[in-house]
Amino acid sequence: MKIIIAASSLALLSTLAGAAPGQPPSAPNLGDAGDIRDIRWEVTPAGGNKGQPRLELRHKSSNSDMSLDAGLGARRPEFAMVRDALGAAGPVRFTVRHASGTLDCSGEATRTFEGKGRCSFVPDAGFARALTERGLAPESEAEQLSMLMVDATVALADGLIDEGVRPDDAGDLIAAAALGVTGEYVRDIKSEAIALTDFDDAIACKALGVDGAYVRGLAAAGYRKLSADDVVGMKAMGVTGEYAQAMNRAVGGNVN
Repeated sequence: MKIIIAASSLALLSTLAGAAPGQPPSAPNLGDAGDIRDIRWEVTPAGGNKGQPRLELRHKSSNSDMSLDAGLGARRPEFAMVRDALGAAGPVRFTVRHASGTLDCSGEATRTFEGKGRCSFVPDAGFARALTERGLAPESEAEQLSMLMVDATVALADGLIDEGVRPDDAGDLIAAAALGVTGEYVRDIKSEAIALTDFDDAIACKALGVDGAYVRGLAAAGYRKLSADDVVGMKAMGVTGEYAQAMNRAVGGNVN
């Protein structure tokens, strides 16, 4: 007897419109002299804990923020000087150099890990061209700034493409970076249990906490070539490989 599990569907992320069908992607107009100057930054302690400050960037209607915790230097070394610059009250100046461009900021810290000011961002034209060649052209300087904040890179794009889950556009690449959907992650969750060939499916799996151990557990329970929707639905309902095996034993059946 087979265990039948209904899958749930997820609406996770909206993506930006891509290039018109049949037309090659055009490079965004991000010339070497182009920049964004109307960016405001603010750093505040998260939850009142001065060891866990957060950096927020605001540009027009878009906001981005990230933790400046003590482990930042290992994860994002380009942001290490931001934390150092905010270690005491006084004038503040910091620069973040990323493959996507350079963020130059100045302002005032009123006390440790609290302050605000303004930034300008100069996008890297070579980075934009490399993404354009892959059909992932940034549509604006602001989108390229978002790539700096979440560490969206050409290497990330190549890793996803190599694993058969190509992002549709730059917005997808930003979403992948923000959630931690990498080529390594996709490779880890591929198994006999799941057929994974779509970018949105990889995003859904990551959002629900599906990892390699989980899908290998399903495979051990006898599941083969489930859709990503099936796997996400099972994870959402708390179905584990161990639970499925126990149920199979209880009913004297198996799953093929």
